[in-house]
Amino acid sequence: MSVVLTAAPAIPGLRFRPYAGPQDHPEMHRVHQAVAAANGIEEVISLEQFDLSYANHVNCDHDRDIVLAEVDGNLVAYSRVFWSELLEGGRSYENFGFVHPEWRRRGIGTAMHRHNEARLREIAGGHAGVGPKWLSSEAVDGDPGAAALLRADGYEPVRWFFEMVAPSLEDVPSVGVPDGVEVRPVTREQYRRIWDAMDEAFRDHWGATPGTEEEWRTFEGDPDNADPRYWRVAWDGDEVAGVVVTVPQTEANARHQRRRVYVASVSVRRPWRRRGLARALLAGSLIGAREDGFTSASLGVDAENPTGALALYESLGFERHRSEAAYRKPLEG
Repeated sequence: MSVVLTAAPAIPGLRFRPYAGPQDHPEMHRVHQAVAAANGIEEVISLEQFDLSYANHVNCDHDRDIVLAEVDGNLVAYSRVFWSELLEGGRSYENFGFVHPEWRRRGIGTAMHRHNEARLREIAGGHAGVGPKWLSSEAVDGDPGAAALLRADGYEPVRWFFEMVAPSLEDVPSVGVPDGVEVRPVTREQYRRIWDAMDEAFRDHWGATPGTEEEWRTFEGDPDNADPRYWRVAWDGDEVAGVVVTVPQTEANARHQRRRVYVASVSVRRPWRRRGLARALLAGSLIGAREDGFTSASLGVDAENPTGALALYESLGFERHRSEAAYRKPLEG
């Protein structure tokens, strides 16, 4: 079965087809990681994590919302659309595509982008009484072509995000947690309560969406989360006050010959904010990693984070490494 894209370029052997299920994942994963490397993204997503993500998608009809592009039977690109209910109000209709670096600048990405927009307009058209609505996408600074395509189609950058790197952990200070809370060892039985606390804390952030059972299953099943030795969780009695989730970058470390951890999440629930808890938990997490021989760390942050996260990270030695922008275009109807 083929998918007809009206803006498809005239490339011999090029065809578009629907997603065939998990059997497509190895080649999709290959394209995804090639795109990430070309864009300067050093983190590595394993095939197991890729499978887990696709098993837990929400608001995405795999039969209609994923398109693969092949040339002579070899996968060169794929795209996916979905929509999100925003806690700030309205809905975001998300459009993402991944074109292997060897096949960029040939019109494949543009054709998929146009097809995705048409599909998202169809989806949004069935959501009566909802507003505002936006067509949304993202572009990293390592892929100026994606940003140019979005801007040419009327999208505007509305939010910036930084990947930050602490090139050394040697000077991370020991910081005590505030009075009234204590850090306890993390057990598997606590994972759901920890995840619920993180979900609640992140509801204040830009672009936040309600947590779903699918997201919980992804968190619970992520192999990176199997060992919580560098997590730091603060408790106030039986209430989770704050959480730092830090994991080793096993595959990326092997590829780049380094010893780095990734800070996947830093969150503090509202009643415990502005007391230095995030700083104490993050410092403790990084010191734990340092004691086990890790020498650097990375994380991602919203440049306009309302809780002052950017300044916190810079105070612990993190530096801006690359940037990414979220783009939106108003969608009528």
